[in-house]
Formats: sequence, structure tokens, C-alpha cells
Amino acid sequence: MPGSGFGIEGETVPLQAFSVSPDPTPDCEAPAREGWTKVCVIGLRGIPGVMGGIESHCEQVFPRLKALSEHYDITIVGRSPYMPGGAHDYCGLRVVPLPAVKNKYLEAISNTVLGVLYARFVVNAQIVHIHGIGPALLGPLARLLGMKLVVTHHGQDFQRQKWNALAKAVLRLGERCAAAAANRLIVVSKSVTEELRRRHPRARARIDYIPNGATELPEAPPGADAEALLASLGLEPGRYVLAVGRLVPEKGFHDLIAAFQTIGDDFRLAIVGKADHEDSYSRALIAEASDRIRFCGFQAHGALRVLYRNAALFVLPSSHEGLPIAALEAANLDVPVLLSDIRPNLDIELPAHNYFRVGDVADLARKLQQPYESFCVDREALARRFDWRSVSEATQRVYAAALAGAR
Repeated sequence: MPGSGFGIEGETVPLQAFSVSPDPTPDCEAPAREGWTKVCVIGLRGIPGVMGGIESHCEQVFPRLKALSEHYDITIVGRSPYMPGGAHDYCGLRVVPLPAVKNKYLEAISNTVLGVLYARFVVNAQIVHIHGIGPALLGPLARLLGMKLVVTHHGQDFQRQKWNALAKAVLRLGERCAAAAANRLIVVSKSVTEELRRRHPRARARIDYIPNGATELPEAPPGADAEALLASLGLEPGRYVLAVGRLVPEKGFHDLIAAFQTIGDDFRLAIVGKADHEDSYSRALIAEASDRIRFCGFQAHGALRVLYRNAALFVLPSSHEGLPIAALEAANLDVPVLLSDIRPNLDIELPAHNYFRVGDVADLARKLQQPYESFCVDREALARRFDWRSVSEATQRVYAAALAGAR
């Protein structure tokens, strides 16, 4: 796949051909329905405002997809523990919570089983769109029930440190199910797209590279006091390093904390996010909190924008990613960024100076002592390459290809 474009296999479109939406947020004014294609989206916790990369992706793509065509009737299946308000409409989408076992091993798969059955027997969906290789285990069932299957591969989750050997084996099986059963397989990482095409040559024509976009977060509500928010978290504008993500081992926050503790005390470290399932790792991480190391918990979009805009540097020390939305969010707000050198981060194609060796605390500490402005990136170039409207248009073409294919 050429580096200058993305789209369905055999129909790669130069990114320059895409128009960048002047509206940074999804257009919630969807046109009236006359005839439509029923789509059911499964594999996420819920939208809007639910923590997670898949959740952020879906919150950006599906309202835009709905606005692109009057022919889509889109139902989002979420997980009831994350949607206490129950079923609701969001930007022309129907968002429905279904039960899920609140356990890190069973949560996604239990909800996906119900989601696939709901898609077939309640929604009567023509397309079921499953997000993540774990939920993709149920892809063959969706096909058996007569629905077209689109899977989005958000990352090789079997590489996550939090999973035991059995869970990793199951996730590898889920990836194989996605490649074998899906009418179309979307992959957000360019390098993983290339790997999957090598490993599954018979599925090559059905594997599509469509990256995440660079979200421009909405402004804080009128009357919100940015300085008061920062002060409540023990932060000062321009005097802190920011990291954003769930408190799980693969995010590498333990390495960032270790590196940060070796440098001078002029700046603070702010970590935004929480653990979905509290465990010994997240508790040990939070135990490192101090005057210099601040854990800020989950923050809504407006507050997160304030935290990005006032940060001196954004750091992502992950050992595993799909294509990091948080890094794109930071870059899109003109924050200098420093990333670990794993393949999905390298897929963003920043200058070599913006990367450090993953897991190398000494290398990260050395980078943290360099002038933070040296890690600035070309915001406009990134916004052109990672544009949510373009992502939504490419997803629309994937749906058309899935419906047209005889497989």
C-alpha cells in the first residue's frame, strides 16, 4: 500500500483527493431516512464520552458515516456497565446497552455474543461491523446467520501484557477468524495491514488500510475556567508533561514515571486515564503519586483539550498500540510529542527525533532532558493524512464493497 493514500484494496485514493472537513466535530444533523442499509456495530463499550481507542474511533466515524448518506440505519451496541443512562440516540445513531460480564477476560466476548444475536434477530442488520480481534471470534457466527461481516482490526491485542497465555491464544484465533470470515477487514495500522496481507494472501483483496483520524477535541463548555481546572489537578500551564491512556502495563506509564523521577523537578508529570478493571498493576502505579506525579483520572473531552493545550510535552511510552489516537489528538493541538518506537507509532511517520526506544528508561530520560520544543511536529500535514471525514468516506466504500461481494 503506498504511503500517500488509503482505501479499499485495489482502489487506493491519494489523501490529497480527500477534502478536510472544516467542522472538527461530527455533523449530528443526519438527513431523513427513506431507504436504508441496516448496520449494527459491536465490540465497543459505548459512546459518547467512554474511555478507549475503539470508543473514540466509533464516536468520530459513525456520526460522519450517517451524515454521508441517508441510506444508513446504524445501531451501536455498547456494554451496560459503561452506559448507566441506558439506550439513547446520538447524532442519528441508536446506541443500545446490552449486558456484559464485568471481568477483563469475559466482558468483550459475553457482550459480543449478545450483540451478534441482537444484530440478527432485533435489528435485522444487513451488515454487522465488529471492532477488535477479540470480538471477531464471533465473526463466523455473524456470517452463519446471514449477515455481511466487516471487522476493524485495532491492534494485535495478543501482544498486550495484561493477558495470560490462554487469552493471547484466543486473541490470535480471533485475528484468524477475522481474516477468514470477514467480507472486508479494515486495519488501522499500515504496518499491520502489510503483515496481514503477507500472512493471509488469500484474504489480501479483502484487507483494507484505513487509519484513525486526528480528533480536534471540542472546547470546554462556556464559563469553564481552564486555570481553575489545572489548579485543581496541581498543574500550571506549560509546566507539565502529559500522558493519556488506560492504566494498563502496555501503556508503559511505569517506564515514564521511572524516567521522570531521574530528571530535575522543574516540571510535573500528569497522567490522564484510569483502569477499566482495577488490579495490582494499576494500584502500584497510583501508589507512585506525589507532588510531581499527578494522576488526573478520566477527563471529558473539554477538560482533556485544556490539558493538551497547556502541556509542554505529550509522551506515549506504549509497548502496544493500534494507531494511537491520543498521539494524533496531541499533535493536532500543536503539542510537542514524544513516542516509543513500536511499529504502530512509527506508522505516524514523525521525524526520528520524536521517538525513543520502547522500554528503555535511560533513553526516555535522555529525551526528557532535551528542549521540549524540539519535539514539535507539522500539525497541518498530520491533519491532512489522518482526517476523520476521509476515514468515514473510506468506510462507506468498504460497506459498498461488502454488500456487493458474493462471498
